[in-house]
Amino acid sequence: MNDPRILLLGPEAEALAPRLEASGYSCSREPLPAGANPDAVLLSSGDSGRIASLREQWGTIPVLLDVGDDTVEARVHCLSSGADDFWLSSLGPSDLLMRLRLHLDLTSRANVPAQLLQVGDLVLNPSTRQVKRGARPVGLTAREYQLLLLLLERKGTVVSRELILRQVWNDEQDSSSNSSSSNVIEVYVRYLRQKLEEGGERRLIHTIRGQGYCLSERLPQLESRE
Repeated sequence: MNDPRILLLGPEAEALAPRLEASGYSCSREPLPAGANPDAVLLSSGDSGRIASLREQWGTIPVLLDVGDDTVEARVHCLSSGADDFWLSSLGPSDLLMRLRLHLDLTSRANVPAQLLQVGDLVLNPSTRQVKRGARPVGLTAREYQLLLLLLERKGTVVSRELILRQVWNDEQDSSSNSSSSNVIEVYVRYLRQKLEEGGERRLIHTIRGQGYCLSERLPQLESRE
């Protein structure tokens, strides 16, 4: 198997090349050879504006953005930019390597061939990672895709925040009782809803207050729903 290819964009990201290569990764800078797709992208903090074009070119490959300082504002900027996760150039590379392994593992598991998953006019093809709402393609980040995949696999049932943290974040967050963990889930659910309802389609992801989320074509027959 070839070493995972990591595209490094920006000076802080490019400075990681020796350590990444020592850890078994193949590092590239622009331009990439024709037909060569990276397995993940690391960006310096000043390169967040390039994420949209990266998504257009390579879809849901993991994109990790340097946030410089670990603050709430920095994390919000990371999420709103379309990145899947953040890394801190001010720290050593150990945390980044852990996050990178996690995202590559998520991508690998999601690429296992499987049958189409569908609720109403929402269709997800696990083999190609393609998502459609009717005839409209829906572009998702890797984390948004994992969240939607989990909800579709358990369609019609309530998926707790604890399960979402275990399956989508791999227990990366400490606990669902932690307000920051709950806020992160809410942010991603909101992003996912916006993309799934962009064409004016009806809501499929329902909030079950105090319990979690349910993906269903009709409103679940439960109390305290949104």
